[in-house]
Amino acid sequence: MSSLLKLSIKLRGHHLICLHFFKGEGYNPEFVKNLREILKRVEAGEELEVCSGADDVCKTCPYLKGKLCLYDKDAEAEIRAMDKRAMGLLRLKIMDRVNWQEIRERIPEAFHVWSEEYCKECEWRRVCEKTGMYRKMKGLVHRSSKTYPKRCMK
Repeated sequence: MSSLLKLSIKLRGHHLICLHFFKGEGYNPEFVKNLREILKRVEAGEELEVCSGADDVCKTCPYLKGKLCLYDKDAEAEIRAMDKRAMGLLRLKIMDRVNWQEIRERIPEAFHVWSEEYCKECEWRRVCEKTGMYRKMKGLVHRSSKTYPKRCMK
């Protein structure tokens, strides 16, 4: 009977954005394998649930202790702030159930703010920049931030 129950994948706020730029790198092989499996499932249409705190990505992270990120002394608070910001940009709240395609469609409108606030200082940026999705989003940002003569602006 339990095999008939389909549990949704749980993802925290910032993973809803950052996983779109995954390029096959991570903390260790187990972590990368888990990311690939999660992406395979969500891209196949499996429902996901927005959660608070450690999620299905975090479960294989070497810095997760209990339910807290111990990457550094401020990591947990910083990540929770990122999660909150990501959920706001994506117009989601905790316990929302969505599919990956819905999230993907919201990435372009969220990316400009996200890249300015988080990607600039992120240690994973060099990896994300290798992805077509990241380059596409940066191209959209550059086109939308062109300067126009004052007479064209309202």
